[in-house]
Amino acid sequence: MKRIVIRIAALLLAPVVAIRAADEPERWPAAQANNWYAAQPWLAGFNYVPSYAANTTEWWQKETFDPTTMDRELGWGHGLGFNVTRVFLQYIVWKDDPAGFKKRFDAFLALADKHAIRVMPVLFDDCAFGQPLQLDPFLGKQRDPIPGMILPSWTPSPGRRLAADPAEQSSLQRYVQDMVESFGRDGRVVAWDLFNEPGNVARTGTPEFLRRIFGWARAARPQQPLTIGVWDNRKEISDVMLAGSDVISYHRYGNLASQRAAIATYRTAGRPVICTEWMARPTGSRWDTDLPLFKAERVGCFCWGLVNGRTQAQFAWNSKAGAPEPKVWFHDLFHRDGRPYDAAEHEAIRQITIPKTSP
Repeated sequence: MKRIVIRIAALLLAPVVAIRAADEPERWPAAQANNWYAAQPWLAGFNYVPSYAANTTEWWQKETFDPTTMDRELGWGHGLGFNVTRVFLQYIVWKDDPAGFKKRFDAFLALADKHAIRVMPVLFDDCAFGQPLQLDPFLGKQRDPIPGMILPSWTPSPGRRLAADPAEQSSLQRYVQDMVESFGRDGRVVAWDLFNEPGNVARTGTPEFLRRIFGWARAARPQQPLTIGVWDNRKEISDVMLAGSDVISYHRYGNLASQRAAIATYRTAGRPVICTEWMARPTGSRWDTDLPLFKAERVGCFCWGLVNGRTQAQFAWNSKAGAPEPKVWFHDLFHRDGRPYDAAEHEAIRQITIPKTSP
């Protein structure tokens, strides 16, 4: 997700002095990461939010969780040849009912697996959108989408208040380790994205917090790699993400030349490279040029998003409340009823993801 530029004072999480125990797991060596990646198919997929959900709480809480809709929509993704999806979890839903949350996540993994799609879960998120911004998630009825705005009801995870509360740190650690221990050997999970766009408007993803999260997740000893995607130019945060990630991931919304440059830059780390967010049409992204580049370079890629719904991702990042429907959608591939936004795009995708075989 693109950042919204506003001035908000950074939250200061109390630093933790980390002393590595002799048996504490470390970042995968580059050879291990590259061997893991060589065993994977080319990863081509989408960031997914079900059309019924305005945010992650509405997605995962028991009262609104809707397997029927997700089954149908994941089938559309499979029909385009996609084999992975990146999905955002929500800490407060887990905190309210850890067992129920994991049961629902397991049900989602089963639906994705039914359609031959593996899952990259995202544990934390610093993004917030809408007017006013909602910087703290909450249970129950969520704010209805504001017409004309992208992701107008989105909330971060865990949000400002909980991230800043020292008493909450042990619960945040339990969340990370409960999820990673429960699903860290599950073949339906392809990798773990620990934090989406740390340092975005919620300002909770400090370098100290990110180091803690990497440590918590590694202590659970997952079989899948860990990553956090580089998304802006704040060196103090990007350095922690790059140093802690087993595989390098990044966000890039731009034209073909921009993608090519990003791939070259991140390849210098000597590790697999995955673009976990791309595809915003007005920024120059194109299916018929960018997807072939990712495949040729064997860089995994996750577009934003799949189905147009309560996130209203047809609108651009700077779209204002009440804006008319855009002539060109910013994101998304399907209308809520399953009609393609652009049939030519769908054909271009299938040409790359489902190549024709010789008779």
